[in-house]
Amino acid sequence: MSTITASPGMSATVSALRRLYFVRFAFAIVWALVMFTTASNLGALAVTLLVLYPLFDVAAAIADARASRTTGSPALLYVNIVVSLITAVGVAVACASGIPAVLRVWGAWAVVAGLVQLIVGVTRRTMGGQWPMIISGGISVLAGASFVVGASADSPTLINAAGYAIPGGVFFLISAFRLGRAAKGN
Repeated sequence: MSTITASPGMSATVSALRRLYFVRFAFAIVWALVMFTTASNLGALAVTLLVLYPLFDVAAAIADARASRTTGSPALLYVNIVVSLITAVGVAVACASGIPAVLRVWGAWAVVAGLVQLIVGVTRRTMGGQWPMIISGGISVLAGASFVVGASADSPTLINAAGYAIPGGVFFLISAFRLGRAAKGN
């Protein structure tokens, strides 16, 4: 198995992405742990967390687009920004209708955001450290579909939505470490 080494011109992008991926890991884990405590109902904390997650994704995509401006077109990141903004509004509105509506919006977002993450990861393969992002994007698509299907269950809960953040965070952590290895040429 060969490792792809980041070119010197890409090193600033790799460094910025590593920092971003570490932050995304920490946010996802903390968010999931707090969300688990409130996932049984749509109280104020759950609603806040459910709206906050896609808004954090917006901020992360903006940071990613700025960091990777020199390495390729950030068009898909802009798509992700728009989709996540729409999702934040959609989740806020869906919260008034109950958990099934939230799961449908959350699931649709996970599918689209997963596809974007998968495609962005594929286009960034040359910088290294992207296989975890590609895998995570694929898992997000499958998880999103399961949220939509799960919304029709007899007693749907937000537990799976809370759990969704953990593997995503872990994949960001793995990718951050792999980007570091690629940058060092190891």
